[in-house]
Amino acid sequence: MKIMVTGGTGKLGSMVMETLLETVPAKDLAVSVRNSEKAESLRIRGVDVRLGDFDRPDTLDKAFAGIDRLLIVSTDGDNETRIRQHAASVAAAQRANVEFIAYTSLANASENTIFLAPVHRATEEAIVKTGIPYSFLRNNWYLENETGSIQAVLGGAPWLTSAGSGKVGWATRQDYAHAAAAVLVGEGHENTVYELSGKLTTQEELAAALAGVLGREVPVQQVDDAAYAGIMSSAGVPEPVVPFLVGIQSAIREGALEVESRDFEKLLGRPAAPIEEGLRGIVSEIQS
Repeated sequence: MKIMVTGGTGKLGSMVMETLLETVPAKDLAVSVRNSEKAESLRIRGVDVRLGDFDRPDTLDKAFAGIDRLLIVSTDGDNETRIRQHAASVAAAQRANVEFIAYTSLANASENTIFLAPVHRATEEAIVKTGIPYSFLRNNWYLENETGSIQAVLGGAPWLTSAGSGKVGWATRQDYAHAAAAVLVGEGHENTVYELSGKLTTQEELAAALAGVLGREVPVQQVDDAAYAGIMSSAGVPEPVVPFLVGIQSAIREGALEVESRDFEKLLGRPAAPIEEGLRGIVSEIQS
């Protein structure tokens, strides 16, 4: 059985690969990457490194040839670009007769109103239409997405948010990677949907957890979306990124990521790691 991870040198893909390498022989693993030089360390270890560019569908046919189980890691970019890229990967998987597709989706993708949801909804629908057995890994929100806010707090700023009392199921990228690997190597995951959410937490609770890690108070500054955008701009956040950040805050405030689930326990045999543990790791990495 040959398992492939797309974007195998990316932040999530590389963690999935490291997890797989703990139990799966390297010869049974493959990665699809745009830049093979970045995957040289995997090639040296015996992983099959293949060129696969989601913007060049012709490369995907060769990349996916002979693959039995495929993890499609969602790409970055605007919604239109991502929908097109994902559609190309799904079509290529069908042409290559891939037997199982796992896809890194978004919390409650089929119903979510967050501006990111159309990408994942379209991709899930495309996968279902192929008739290929699938597993949708509906990742809630990466705790590492808050690294910028944590850096600001370390620099003396308050925890800034316009998300109000909205709750998020934060979990570490490592836990999401472990869950993906479990689906790729496990049995009985055909045509499944996993809502992968950590303990639901508000911004105030997250800031309090960070305060516990730092051993000092972390004040929370609740503002409206306009003020949040202004502060982000004045802090040097690139202008194209500001609406994205505001959109996330707004969506959290409206409950878009308030998805309660025990699916991590189904896949990992345990809940997501405590948020304090994840924060401790992020702080350590920032300070190293």
